[in-house]
Amino acid sequence: MATIGSLDELVGLLAAHGRGLYVRWSMGPLADLPSPWSRDDLTGARLPGLSANPLDTEPWWGDRPLRTWVARRLYDYSHLPRVKDRRVRPWVLRGNEAGRGPDNEPLVQQVEPLGWIDARVIDEADAEVGRQAGRWGPLDRDGAGGAPSRPLP
Repeated sequence: MATIGSLDELVGLLAAHGRGLYVRWSMGPLADLPSPWSRDDLTGARLPGLSANPLDTEPWWGDRPLRTWVARRLYDYSHLPRVKDRRVRPWVLRGNEAGRGPDNEPLVQQVEPLGWIDARVIDEADAEVGRQAGRWGPLDRDGAGGAPSRPLP
């Protein structure tokens, strides 16, 4: 699978493909696709698709930079390798939304892997987010200021 090496390259991929692209943080398609479904970490419930984060912009985003949107989508979940497993990496896929998971994330079926996202892209996303005027951080349940998560079994 190809590797996306820059934030601009990822923005270009999104612009070229239009809607229906997602980022999944996992050990990759070889680990995910033999059983293309996720499990809820809290209850163990089997979910009808792979949990992923949409790259589609929303109408309220208006004419703001696509680069900032994509950077935010990556930044929001950049804590996952630290809290789940250091081997977890982001990759881009195309697929069809089959429902929503317990965190309201899309559950995607009919997955077509498009490329790994290099760690440099995450660094660029962090820098892009850092240039924004607002104060905000990743969706990290185990981060500073948040309640500690329950240990995994």
